[in-house]
Amino acid sequence: MVLLRWLFSLLIVRPLTLIVLGIHIRHRERLPEKGPAILVANHNSHLDTLVMMTLFPLRMLNRIRPVAAADYFLKNRWLAWFSLNIMHIIPLRRKGGQKSRDLFQGITTALTRGDLVILYPEGSRGEPERLQRYKSGIYHLARECPAVPIYPIFMHGLGKALPKGDPILVPFFCDVFVGEPFRWQEDRHAFMEELNLRMAELAGEGDFAPWE
Repeated sequence: MVLLRWLFSLLIVRPLTLIVLGIHIRHRERLPEKGPAILVANHNSHLDTLVMMTLFPLRMLNRIRPVAAADYFLKNRWLAWFSLNIMHIIPLRRKGGQKSRDLFQGITTALTRGDLVILYPEGSRGEPERLQRYKSGIYHLARECPAVPIYPIFMHGLGKALPKGDPILVPFFCDVFVGEPFRWQEDRHAFMEELNLRMAELAGEGDFAPWE
């Protein structure tokens, strides 16, 4: 599976994101060189995860773990196989009233191993190129691993290249802004305000409207 994952990234993901789309990365030097780390990004397109994976060298590919909704990505056998083995997702079951410790067990296990976890705290994909305020699930996850740094990342352009509900890819230049890392703090309101503020500041660097 490791070889298939590597070939998929080298032959499909990187040509698509780097050549067909084109990515301009601001503050690349802020990206973590190793895990554990939580990468928090806005979510407008199925291309988001492919772009996030491309930000890192191939040698780190097996350490990159996108968090994805189990009810969508495990809904049939083929999609489940591809999602788990090629995209290397951590499935998150969003329903069932689980305690946060049980809900995030797969994520915390990955972080304990030193992985880079990609998380979209907006929940589902939003309107194209509109940043939504984050849900507090990220606070409860970070509480389980308070020493792990959180890296805010803002992406612009992918909501136009492949927006929600549109199956046709339109090449559109993508800007990626990497923020400085920060960590969990006990005050939930203050933590969420800091995260939203950091994302708004990254959006503002490109003169993009931060909120709906």
